[in-house]
Amino acid sequence: MVIRISPELEAALNESARRQGVAPEVLADAVLRERFLSPGAPLTPRDEWERTVLGAATDCGVSLPHSAVSSEELYE
Repeated sequence: MVIRISPELEAALNESARRQGVAPEVLADAVLRERFLSPGAPLTPRDEWERTVLGAATDCGVSLPHSAVSSEELYE
């Protein structure tokens, strides 16, 4: 299969792959595997408490770097 992507997406993929120290093809494969082959079985809450906790969760799509939540950063 050949996938054609826009120049902007290609540049972003190349940059992200460079930062991670992998080939762009490897990164693209990993991202596609994560998106389409990950075990996405939804969690089934067992009680009201779990329903409340899962209902409050929000996928923000990003993770904070460790430095953002280190004890040194908390006091600045």
